[in-house]
Amino acid sequence: MFATLSDRLTSTFKNLRSKGRLSEADIDATIREIRRALLDADVAVSVVRDFTGAIRERSLSSEVSSALNPAQQVVKIVNEELVSILGGASRPLQFAKNGPTVIMLAGLQGAGKTTLAGKLALHLKSKGHTPILVAADLQRPNAVQQLKVVGERAGAPVYAPHPGNMGEGATPGLSAGDPVAIARAGYETAKVRQHDVVIVDTAGRLGVDAELMKQASDIRDAISPHEILFVIDAMIGQDAVATAQAFAEGVNFTGVVLSKLDGDARGGAALSVAHVTGRPILFASTGEKLTDFEVFHPDRMASRILDMGDVLTLIEQAEKAFDSGEAERMAQKVADGKDFTLSDFLVQMQQLRNMGSMKKMLGMLPGMGQMREALDNFDEREVNRIEAIIQSMTPAERENPKVINGSRRARIAKGSGTTVQEINQLLQRFDGAQKMMRQMAKAGPAGAAMPGMGKMPGVGKRAGARQPKKDKKLTPQQRAALARKKAKEEAQGASAPGSAFGVKQDVDPASLQLPSGFDKFLGK
Repeated sequence: MFATLSDRLTSTFKNLRSKGRLSEADIDATIREIRRALLDADVAVSVVRDFTGAIRERSLSSEVSSALNPAQQVVKIVNEELVSILGGASRPLQFAKNGPTVIMLAGLQGAGKTTLAGKLALHLKSKGHTPILVAADLQRPNAVQQLKVVGERAGAPVYAPHPGNMGEGATPGLSAGDPVAIARAGYETAKVRQHDVVIVDTAGRLGVDAELMKQASDIRDAISPHEILFVIDAMIGQDAVATAQAFAEGVNFTGVVLSKLDGDARGGAALSVAHVTGRPILFASTGEKLTDFEVFHPDRMASRILDMGDVLTLIEQAEKAFDSGEAERMAQKVADGKDFTLSDFLVQMQQLRNMGSMKKMLGMLPGMGQMREALDNFDEREVNRIEAIIQSMTPAERENPKVINGSRRARIAKGSGTTVQEINQLLQRFDGAQKMMRQMAKAGPAGAAMPGMGKMPGVGKRAGARQPKKDKKLTPQQRAALARKKAKEEAQGASAPGSAFGVKQDVDPASLQLPSGFDKFLGK
């Protein structure tokens, strides 16, 4: 989403770092490039004006002029101001003290509210909640059916008494096509079934109009939601500010959810909405899968934009995907000196795949913006091919790959839909990984040797100690030359014992022109 903006800012700071001292002209040139980058990213003009003004004021202050590295100080200022316009600190959802918590979703049609309802339900289920979805979008064709499908995939029940814009079939006792009545009945149903969270999906329009706002405000008044989340398409561009302001005035939303953050648009909406409306961004939808949903952290998003990475999010995803019991088993296996097998390798690959897209994970590492072309060319299907190859092997072949001869390779290639060359490449890479694990096992807890690095400095023997050279055979001429050199050194005289500066014993202190009374320290 922020690829272009990130590249522009990174290039600007690279030119800035080449300067030892920053003049006012250097700062103005940097601000000008930042302004152009933000405007090209569809950030609202008012936000750009406030942002660059704050950066210029702080960059010309004493905190930069007195800094040891002014360029790094300017980057720090830009990072802090980015965090500020993105909302500052992240805010969690506000839950009700008594009764079910009601969360109402509002936004334009096509922003992704229905899919986001399922993502939010799955996220809340992972936190121990029991959500229920309420289908109050009766206008868009198949909206109710889509919510049922999404709810089934998320494992959350859906309250949908009316089929919506599909024809007949309304439940008796409810006003046909009345979203306000359905929202109210859904809340009562949640209390009876003891669900602690109610997520109400409301209708949207292709544009902001009075009818949309009236319906949304009526639903709000009927169910008194604890959270009203405004779902906005991150690719909406400059219109994001006007749309956000209209919904802020119409329904008074309490938080923002950014959808389609994985798109290739310029992403100005994310940098505009929170600053203009004063409402925090709570969540971000980063893909089509229900698991592509994360809590929005302004500081982490600012780090991504400035190509500083997002290691904390990467660690959180790893903690969710990796099995701690399996990790302990592998650690014990390495400690016991047992070989790393292809079965172990398959388990590690499957857990790595559970973390999500490899491109997204690699993109969270610092400095990966400089390798964006390589990331774009990365083939996600490589993990599937490796898994197919290993699963086409017998248990004995996985435990001992050395038994895989030519005929076995041909059979594995045929069973996995790959080529013998790909089998050979995998076995070569695995052989290297297996050797690395053996070296780690031999190193022991002290880690005396790291794979591919040899001995670590200062480990195993006293750091800094000169190791004796191995004896080698000398010719008679070499022995004679060595003896003459040694005799010459003895004749010239070595340094005095205990003298750290190599002062000869026959030096006259008077010739050194020392200060009066200093000669007593020479021990003469």
